[in-house]
Amino acid sequence: MKLPIRRALAVAASGVLLAGTAVAATAGPAQAADPAYQVLVFSKTAGFRHDAIPVGIQAIRDLGAANNFTVTATEDAAQFTTSSLARFRTVVFLNTTGDVLNATQQTAFESYVNGGGGFVGVHSAADTEYDWPYYGQLVGAWFASHPAIQQANVNVEDRTHAATAHLPQTWTRTDEWYNYRTNPRAQVRVLASLTESSYSGGSMGDHPIAWCHPQSSGRAFYTGFGHTQASYADSAFRAHLLGGIRYAAGWAPAACTPGGGGGGGSVTVEAEAFSSQSGVQVVGKGGASGGATVGYIENGDWTGYASVSTAGRTGFSARISSAGAGGTLQVRSGSSTGTLLGSVAVPNTGGWETFRTVTTTLTATASGPLFLRFTGGSGSLFDVDSVTLTGGS
Repeated sequence: MKLPIRRALAVAASGVLLAGTAVAATAGPAQAADPAYQVLVFSKTAGFRHDAIPVGIQAIRDLGAANNFTVTATEDAAQFTTSSLARFRTVVFLNTTGDVLNATQQTAFESYVNGGGGFVGVHSAADTEYDWPYYGQLVGAWFASHPAIQQANVNVEDRTHAATAHLPQTWTRTDEWYNYRTNPRAQVRVLASLTESSYSGGSMGDHPIAWCHPQSSGRAFYTGFGHTQASYADSAFRAHLLGGIRYAAGWAPAACTPGGGGGGGSVTVEAEAFSSQSGVQVVGKGGASGGATVGYIENGDWTGYASVSTAGRTGFSARISSAGAGGTLQVRSGSSTGTLLGSVAVPNTGGWETFRTVTTTLTATASGPLFLRFTGGSGSLFDVDSVTLTGGS
């Protein structure tokens, strides 16, 4: 039996989440929505050095002054220790290049992000640390080549994220357009991509240019924009950068589970964005992709998502955590007792802040709205962060 006070806390947490979502949809200052926090801007280069670095630092300082965060700018890799990084809500790699951290510093930064810290990579952050596999996963994709600076059309695939909510569907701008060694779409949530027919020198076909994804309990955001000095005077780009910083800091909830955006009919939704429910509560959690999870799940509880259709869906994944009994997550259509499309076992992950992704194939078909039903033993079973359906339209 859940205590009434927890219900009150759940309502309060839900209200905070909705307030954060509203702020994320604006390009202006975060005002009082964000608690004061600190951001580390790291711009060390061991290769090509962008002349936009000084104006980029100043732009982020200006954003901080208007949005309740303070900026420490450095090119001293000695800042990458456990105690020093603990002061910062997020770390921005601003046009870094080459091998900029030693092994000890890499370990400290990996622990920082995995423990709930934020990472923002700007432009040549993708031209950094090629021999560090963890960083390749964190940034999403490494640089391969680029044509001359020119105008191109950017297709804004996801306008729900704070970094893109203010942008038009087609954003025309001038920058240096990177080709990447791999296409990151399967591992990230693509926010924007390039229309290669709109410029010369694109070599990827499907060409993501800005994306986000959870990294263990942390959050990662990357934008390929930001080569030119003029970028940092562009209000649309500055708002894009601010949205990325706020997401990485954990103050701008967003659906960044891999497979979202324009990825061929898939849809990702924050589990706490339910339209109906029984028994569950919204739990604020910094390591969650949207800043909160569905929690206090017990046997027989359920959530419903009126705007998410199950028509044609063939696959399902969920980002979960558990220090409880674990259990089973059922995927149903139409109601909490509707057609069972599939189910997946949810293990004890070792902690409520330790996330894993579980997946299953949907073997039945139906066309009603999505419902999730939770079953298992007694007590709290598991938390659900976000869910993704694949197939369909």
